Amino acid sequence: MQPESTLKASPASWHANLTAKHWRTLNGAFLGWIFDGYEALALIVILPALMHSVLTPAQTASRPIYIGLVIGITLLGWGIGGLVGGTMADYIGRKRMMMWSVFLYAVLTGFTALSQTVWQLSALRFLTGLAMGSEWSTGIALIAETWPKEARAKGAGFLQSGFGWGTLIAAVIWYFLGKFDPFGADNWRVMFLVGALPAFFVLYLRRGVDESEKWIEAVRNKRWGATEGGLSQNASGKRPLTLKQIFTEREAARRIVLATALSIVTIVGWWAVSSWLPAYTASIAVAGHVANVQGWVSSVNITYTIGAILAYLASGFIIDAVGRRWFLFLTFAGSLLTTILVYAWVDTVQGMQVVAPINGFFTLGCAFGWLAIYPAELFTSSVRSTAVSFVFNSARLIAWFFPILSGTLIKSFGGVSQAALIFGSVYVLGMILPWFLPETKGRDLPD
Repeated sequence: MQPESTLKASPASWHANLTAKHWRTLNGAFLGWIFDGYEALALIVILPALMHSVLTPAQTASRPIYIGLVIGITLLGWGIGGLVGGTMADYIGRKRMMMWSVFLYAVLTGFTALSQTVWQLSALRFLTGLAMGSEWSTGIALIAETWPKEARAKGAGFLQSGFGWGTLIAAVIWYFLGKFDPFGADNWRVMFLVGALPAFFVLYLRRGVDESEKWIEAVRNKRWGATEGGLSQNASGKRPLTLKQIFTEREAARRIVLATALSIVTIVGWWAVSSWLPAYTASIAVAGHVANVQGWVSSVNITYTIGAILAYLASGFIIDAVGRRWFLFLTFAGSLLTTILVYAWVDTVQGMQVVAPINGFFTLGCAFGWLAIYPAELFTSSVRSTAVSFVFNSARLIAWFFPILSGTLIKSFGGVSQAALIFGSVYVLGMILPWFLPETKGRDLPD
């Protein structure tokens, strides 16, 4: 006999049951993720200029290592903050946790503009990461729990596109700062000051976004099971620690381990491979004696990000068409092939301009798009934010040292391409693991 959810008549279109309330919830989470995307790429694109300001002459000889350190320490802060904040969102609510996350990381980003040494910069990046880590998982939980089944994946894809729009904004602002050079060597400080604007976004969150009814109902009815087959209550009715709960149930633990491994593939692939694309483009431009090196780097950043945005917007439609497991397989296969294409084949900035959006479509767009859709469908409302946060942020905790290691390898091997190709092999693992997880295409969200 078929589940009841599969017997219900499908709406005329995927958006037929969406209301103004659904779109307000998406807007709130979307705007928060725009700022996260801005923050992530802003750090990457300004690093060459930033390092000129904060490194001493003696430190400059080990510049790739310090770049890796700054990226790695940011990831570490994101990982710890996301894990703590995502867990708290299952106790105090998604909306409240998102408000605090956005406000604190905005303030700390503004203070980062005042950095004078690489150690000050690293400390502030760590604190900013602590604050901003939980914003993503709370937004994902809100969309998953409020949007109807037929629109859920699309809404999550739209939400994830906010990260792409944020990175595009960062790339465009940096392009014009480089073009007009209003503050010279201190242009990078402007990027961090712009990143402080999300503090005002908290006012919108307070008035425009409602708390998740699914989460409220799950807590009220003491539904503590981590998956659809888990026990709904313990003997005393007392709520267990959510982090413990997702590992206590055998099926939940299996899903957590597999999804986290796939998350590691995504995050290691991007931070240890794709984040070096601007530096690699610059090296190609210098080797080819191309004029306006920074202009080419900014242009490639923009086209790379456009490719990612297209993937974000399309991911919900593609994943609903082919299923979750096939989407993951095709994503990581495409990431592997385009990594080889970028770092082993392209040797001109013109060629990089062509392949960058294709690489961005897979390594940033599709590779992060599944994280916004699939993990939330594997767990119940009482632990959803904790589980989603663990999948995403524990991968950061494991992967945070890979940018540092890749920086060391770049120095040892004498170039970015060799290190990128070594770390790019991680995508093979991502092509295998999806087949051990359940297919959730067309299913209702676990209560």
